[in-house]
Amino acid sequence: MGPFGRQDVRILLLGERGVGKTSLILSLVSEEFPDVVPPRAEEITIPADVTPEQVPTHIVDFSESEQTEQDLAREVQRADVVCLVYAVDDNHSLQQITERWLPLLQSLRPASKEDGENQNGEIVSAIPIILVGNKSDLLEQGNMESVLPIMNHYAEIETCVECSARTLRNISEMFYYAQKAVLHPTAPLYIAEDRELTEKCKRALRRIFAICDRDGDGSLSDAELNAFQQRCFGTSLQNRALEDVRNVVRRHTNDGVGSNGLTLSGFLFLHRLFIQRGRHETTWTVLRKFGYDDYLNLSRDYLHPPLRVPPGCNTEFSASGWAFLVQLFEQHDKDKDGALNTQELASLFSPCSIMPWGQNLKYSVPTNVQGWPTLKGYMAQWSLMTYLDVRRTCELLAYLGYHTAGTDNQLSAITVTKAQRSGGSKKRNTRTVFMGHVIGPPGVGKTTFCQGLLGRTVDEIDTSNLWCELPRYVARQLSVYGQSKILLLHDVDALGADSLSPQQVSCDVACLVYDASDEHSFEHVARLYLKYFAETSIPVLIVASKWESGPVRQQYLQQPETFCRKHRIPPPHGFSAKAGRLQSDVYIKLATMSSFPSWRPSMLSGNSSAVWIRAVVGLAAATALGLIVARTIRRLNIG
Repeated sequence: MGPFGRQDVRILLLGERGVGKTSLILSLVSEEFPDVVPPRAEEITIPADVTPEQVPTHIVDFSESEQTEQDLAREVQRADVVCLVYAVDDNHSLQQITERWLPLLQSLRPASKEDGENQNGEIVSAIPIILVGNKSDLLEQGNMESVLPIMNHYAEIETCVECSARTLRNISEMFYYAQKAVLHPTAPLYIAEDRELTEKCKRALRRIFAICDRDGDGSLSDAELNAFQQRCFGTSLQNRALEDVRNVVRRHTNDGVGSNGLTLSGFLFLHRLFIQRGRHETTWTVLRKFGYDDYLNLSRDYLHPPLRVPPGCNTEFSASGWAFLVQLFEQHDKDKDGALNTQELASLFSPCSIMPWGQNLKYSVPTNVQGWPTLKGYMAQWSLMTYLDVRRTCELLAYLGYHTAGTDNQLSAITVTKAQRSGGSKKRNTRTVFMGHVIGPPGVGKTTFCQGLLGRTVDEIDTSNLWCELPRYVARQLSVYGQSKILLLHDVDALGADSLSPQQVSCDVACLVYDASDEHSFEHVARLYLKYFAETSIPVLIVASKWESGPVRQQYLQQPETFCRKHRIPPPHGFSAKAGRLQSDVYIKLATMSSFPSWRPSMLSGNSSAVWIRAVVGLAAATALGLIVARTIRRLNIG
């Protein structure tokens, strides 16, 4: 496969009889004009290592005397580019180009929406065409003036070249242009009659400029230009070369160079200049390095590189992924207030096809008082999205231009982690993101419990009138024995003892919620525990919500404390979402149980909570975190 993702290039030569199609092919192969010219040359293949673009090239001749119209249709369908040959000394052969061959090609290879559009929304043909004027040795002066109007009228014509099979003039160039028309087509980039880039090309280059403008000042500094140059071409520019580039831009534009470097206007001008000078490959190299296909769409492989997540495994960010996201946050936090306001968030996601985060973000992750995501909230939202839909995360990272040395895809930003369950090695869980399912019947207070992770009270939720719109998932960063963890909570309705699916049961920690003021509420969670969790290794915490009024005696075989003691799980945790009563200790407890599943009380005998605490303290002491553990245990109030 060639460097541009193509396996080969197929060139088809068409034209009237006697214009020299076969002679051109034979002269290219033998490097001399043939004494005897057969009706048709057999298909030849030029190896990749002898072509300028390092792509195998097949050259196909067509002969009306030996082949049928069906053969012609088949060859046109297979071709990547067509060389329409005419004789410069034969006006009839040139006239047939417009009267016969171009309409025939358009009928055999009709344009489609998938082929792409130019700036005016006109559909561009998928098959590029090279006009070839052969027998230039028979004229003292060429007749390019007759050809230019044809080029301007047909957008699919990439270029025209006059050559001679007899003198070998421009033959290699003709086939090079044909190959180049496939690998570096003009039509998606440039409108010749307007001498301007297409709108689609401009949009792509604007995105690339925004990605490369690392400090977000609207200009590419020398350092940013060199980083761009290194990424696209593998080399850096010397100071003299950088100054030469700026001087060229200054001579032709008024606003192409600013006080801090090359502006977007200058960046677009340079690419327009490259194309006008026939250096399409320069712009195409840049576009392909940033994921664009031949139609200037981000390719599927670029947006969604193959990532296998085995059953029971999860996805979170790697160190390089975190570093990239933090750099983006700091770049777009223009006022340095530690949060992204509406304009800053829109600027950050401007390279993306749509704005991925909505106004309800403040009900999913921590924000400041204005409802803008803080750095911790921003990271929590990314973690939540990556856990739930890593494919979407990869797509956004692609749009945002994620790149690390040695790789052009997003996979190095993602870590696939295996869910650690208790009963195995007694080591701290090395994962950083954990999913907790908050399970119970509707109305017991699950939603307020989830919003409590963000510090939001029931009174705040009531005044917001957003009960029906509150998200089912929330996320927040917490500290577990000095280690940063991100806890995700999923609000799961359990309408009955048989209502949970395997996906709703599978989690890192289960939080079963009942209404402490309802004497019949505990029975629901007790039955859920016995049916779904008693025989699993998933840590379980039972939460008694609406604790502010004082618990009532439950109408069940056992009271909650007795039930928990019997099944060796932590005692029920009283919880209130009322203002002044909301505490964060229960969330730290859930994150701790996720991080240390091997020390679940149900796995131990005797005073379960005390043994669990001593085990964790022992681990923490071994890692020089004893003081942190002591403070955290006091906050947990376990036992």
